[in-house]
Amino acid sequence: MNTPTSQVRELAERITEAHATIAVAESLTGGQLSSALAAAPDASDWFRGGLVAYAPEVKFDVLGVTPGPVVTAPCAEEMATGIERLLTARVGVGVTGVGGPDPEEGRPAGTVFAAVSTQGRVVVREWHFDGEPEEVLEQTIDAIIRLVQAELSRPHPAADTRGGRS
Repeated sequence: MNTPTSQVRELAERITEAHATIAVAESLTGGQLSSALAAAPDASDWFRGGLVAYAPEVKFDVLGVTPGPVVTAPCAEEMATGIERLLTARVGVGVTGVGGPDPEEGRPAGTVFAAVSTQGRVVVREWHFDGEPEEVLEQTIDAIIRLVQAELSRPHPAADTRGGRS
């Protein structure tokens, strides 16, 4: 992804308006979500960074995910809260799933779990996408960007400036 999509540009505007920072923990997307965010306007002001936690042990040891199956909603939630804490961001995103072509952990290809953690509130979504692995990744990134936009639009308790620049 060389240039940010209009969705990523809109997300960049929303994050900037909210004076927020964001960090991502990726498994399924293997760094592609971080690449999309880093290519957005003024990313250095709001994108704290990302961690590709492809191996289960990285999820467990670095992000504090409870050992066990990793293609689950709880794993995505713990990835989001783990990266939010690790990189002191106001918004943490976690994504895990099965890109395909074969099933994993009893889950069919195209199964995706994503979580967004912001100011103590965590939302988790499960999606089932069709297509080749590259298409699943593309759909996953688009869905996550929409999910983060929706969460930034929700009213939250007193603003938190964690991860902000001085």
